[in-house]
Amino acid sequence: VQLQASGGGLVQAGGSLRLSCVVSGRSNTRVVMAWFRQAPGKEREFVAQSGSLTYYDDSVKGRFTVSRDNANNTMYLQMNSLKPEDTAVYYCAARFTSTDAYAFWGQGTQVTVSS
Repeated sequence: VQLQASGGGLVQAGGSLRLSCVVSGRSNTRVVMAWFRQAPGKEREFVAQSGSLTYYDDSVKGRFTVSRDNANNTMYLQMNSLKPEDTAVYYCAARFTSTDAYAFWGQGTQVTVSS
């Protein structure tokens, strides 16, 4: 499974961005996919999951929406009402439905929110 994330950039607080993650090498209907992020000096943290169920970290609930286009093997993260604390490198990840660990990772895309 290969993942390619894109869509990051610089945006002012209150603005929006949409991240994309293209999956190749395996039917993405058989994997659980998620977004993680890592801010400078901090550990990587979970943002949102798209699988049979959808989960969000409390810090992004109501502002971020994760979705999937299985026909195009793509996962999206729509980010609205962005805050400076959302600044991080965002990574997409995937795991098989039979496992708990995310074994496959994209290269990351930088999101910077200015105040």
